[in-house]
Amino acid sequence: MAIITISRGTFSGGQKLAECIAAKLGYRCISREVLVATAQEFGVSEEKLLEALTKKPWLLERLTRARDRYLAYIRATLLKEVKDEDVVYHGLAGHLLLKDVPHVFRIKVIANMEFRVKNAMERNNLSREEALQYIREVDEGRARWTRFIYDVDWNDPNLYDLVVNLDQIAIESACEVVCHLSNMEGYQRSDLSKKIITDMVLATHLRALIAADKGISDRGVEVVADGGVVTISGTVESIAEADRIRTIVRMEPGVEEIDSRLRVRLPVWLVGSV
Repeated sequence: MAIITISRGTFSGGQKLAECIAAKLGYRCISREVLVATAQEFGVSEEKLLEALTKKPWLLERLTRARDRYLAYIRATLLKEVKDEDVVYHGLAGHLLLKDVPHVFRIKVIANMEFRVKNAMERNNLSREEALQYIREVDEGRARWTRFIYDVDWNDPNLYDLVVNLDQIAIESACEVVCHLSNMEGYQRSDLSKKIITDMVLATHLRALIAADKGISDRGVEVVADGGVVTISGTVESIAEADRIRTIVRMEPGVEEIDSRLRVRLPVWLVGSV
């Protein structure tokens, strides 16, 4: 079955659609649960994780390593959550966090501003002006974040398989459409897609473990897994860091072979593979 991600503007009805789809298909519906699981596994606060997904780019630039570390944690946790289960995920940037997973059905939910303002006023007890300002600020923040992290436009329809306009279709009807389309062959797990996601789970988990090690300056380190063979690349500050990374990878169950392509940041005339 498919993994379904729903990207939506604030108060657009995306959460209700996600819950309807999950109920009809018998899937798990998750969002904040990913942050909770991440916080528990890696010992960081939910508040810090949420900041990593919502903080304004100019602040993120000052905290680049922290941002990369938190994103590595979240991506590793989300991939574990969706690996073996049928899931509807309606958290921020699920379609990007799960990029390269073949059987993800990526949905964008839109609605006109009047619809959203009305929802915000009712649910958060806001005035019309307060609701409008809140929605615009959140939308602009998400757009800036997505552009800064992934260099893409959050509203680009090419990032999605389906755009659902809840001005034009009721949630119940949209739910029926999504459930029907999710059963199409292209969204079903295959032997190849199972291997791809298994490899990604291992690679992202290792990347998160490396990020969690305070003795490693891990910015730029990349990890790729292929059937138990793990390739590590990037530039580190010392041979000791490279050795530490290889030790972390070697100790992880499922790793059969390491292909180390790490380089040490040395003077130009001494640069070489380690």
